[in-house]
Amino acid sequence: MSGVYAVWLRNDLRFHDNQAIYQALRTARETDGSVVLFFHLHPAFTRSIDLHHNYFFQSVKHFQERCDKLGLHIPIFFGDHHEAFTKLTEAYDTLKAVFYQKDYTRFGKERDKEITSFLHNKGIVTYGLKGSHIVQPDELTKSDGTPYHVFTAYFRKWQQQQKPNTVAINLEELKSRYVSHNPQQIQDDTPYFKHHILTYCPHRWTEIGEETARAKLEQFIEEQLATYADSRDQPARSGTSKLSPFIKTGALSPATIFHSVMAHLDAAGKGAETYIKELAWRDFYAMIYHVYPETDKQEYQQKYRQLPWRKEEGDLWQRWITGTTGFPIVDAGMRQLNATGWMHNRLRMITASFLTKDYFIDWRLGDAYFAKKLIDYDIASNVGGWQWVASVGTDAVPYFRVFNPTRQSERFDPQGTFIKQYVPELAQVPVKYSHHPATMSHATQVESACLIGHDYPEPSVDHALQRKKIIAIFKEESL
Repeated sequence: MSGVYAVWLRNDLRFHDNQAIYQALRTARETDGSVVLFFHLHPAFTRSIDLHHNYFFQSVKHFQERCDKLGLHIPIFFGDHHEAFTKLTEAYDTLKAVFYQKDYTRFGKERDKEITSFLHNKGIVTYGLKGSHIVQPDELTKSDGTPYHVFTAYFRKWQQQQKPNTVAINLEELKSRYVSHNPQQIQDDTPYFKHHILTYCPHRWTEIGEETARAKLEQFIEEQLATYADSRDQPARSGTSKLSPFIKTGALSPATIFHSVMAHLDAAGKGAETYIKELAWRDFYAMIYHVYPETDKQEYQQKYRQLPWRKEEGDLWQRWITGTTGFPIVDAGMRQLNATGWMHNRLRMITASFLTKDYFIDWRLGDAYFAKKLIDYDIASNVGGWQWVASVGTDAVPYFRVFNPTRQSERFDPQGTFIKQYVPELAQVPVKYSHHPATMSHATQVESACLIGHDYPEPSVDHALQRKKIIAIFKEESL
């Protein structure tokens, strides 16, 4: 039974360990069929293009161009579910099945349910495959079948789970079975993607695609993994892997990273163990979001769903998003985000804590801003992280633990190196004042070419006072 077996590319822009391509190719081999890869460009993701989508669309472009060089053209179908998949079925009248990597997000699950129903009604089989996580969100529960709520217990069982092996794609076989076609004979929206959507993506990313991702993984393991546990919290050092954007686009599979790190467990020791735990945190938050999809809109802890958050995007909000709060480490983190589309993980905690605890601005606003800017934005991890910092999520930091931005700065950027990189107004400020420049004397301000209130803002809030206020609010809600 020959026919066409299509691979629906999503956030799995890779060949190595691509389960959808692997299974489609195997089925085509068994039935003497053909394979085609395609990408669905949904209008919901093109209405507002910021750094997040800018990076992702350019990753799509990069993978498509790589495939073109191999003689594997990837058609792009633009439109809502019905419109795009009508184009697909009309383009390949012998389409037998569609293979894809499962998506556990709220939007993804609803989309996949609708599209699989559409395809099934046309007699086309669909296969949702693993690949986006090491342990899938629906695989790990307590012995009574209920979900875990505390990471420590989840991690113990996560460690015991059988981890998926990676699969290799035979590119020569894929090329021999690939559907070659005249783009004029199908409604391929690649020209629209290239000449319209990509015009809103002017940023040129140097670190993009599967080949770069594999090289970054090898470099991280060789040069940084052993010291990861000690250096990952220092933003001025290259202590983190910076692999998260490649996980987001699927240039690297989580299983590939896991097995690569585990292969160096004896040599890297605590560094490898700490990194593996970070991979488990990603799976934990994905599980929480899968079981409680409403947490992208409301607090996991019901008792905190009526907190009187500030919801207006006023002056304090503008200070936070522009990095002009008067707290150097917060400002440096936000400026790094705005300039690069990435932020050091320690700074994500500091800036999120500052927004929710010092400004008492709704965590949903902060999460939405990160969703626009972060090129590695993962809704489950980010919602989980924001709720953790805001003390309203699962396994969250206690409400009385409020990050002191100055102490965090002194501890994790003691020389002010990172601060001065992203807040040039403080470049000439003595190190001892770089964490709290408002304490400089006027003479020192003049010598440092940094007049507080003119060149760099005064602290926008009194942290000690705000801490007392936020604790009182939470204590009242906890009664």
